[in-house]
Amino acid sequence: MDTPRPTDLILHRASRVLEVAFDDGSRFQLPAEYLRVNSPSAEVQGHGPGQRVLLGGKREVAINGIQPMGNYAVLLNFSDGHASGIYSWTKLHALGREQQRNWDEYLAALEAAGLSRDSPGQTTRPR
Repeated sequence: MDTPRPTDLILHRASRVLEVAFDDGSRFQLPAEYLRVNSPSAEVQGHGPGQRVLLGGKREVAINGIQPMGNYAVLLNFSDGHASGIYSWTKLHALGREQQRNWDEYLAALEAAGLSRDSPGQTTRPR
């Protein structure tokens, strides 16, 4: 499969969503929280199999900036200070394609671990 190429990249700050369109015609609305908890960084993925870190408390995280990394990726700067995940076009495309499955698995893992999407002391807002 050819590497998907982005044709549009829009940060919707108010809704905290990154919209990405690709040359295969696909277009994804990726919430900042979803991108943050699926960061390709070692902080989240670990350094080997079975070392992935489950992050709770990221409901209100936002994307503060987007930095191009050559022609192959972007570095997303998040409001919680995380800025080490380099999202290749292939990774963003996969996150878009697999969004519902990934999100359902994340919510189930949070529940099983007794974690919340909210930060400690944060009041949950209806979504």
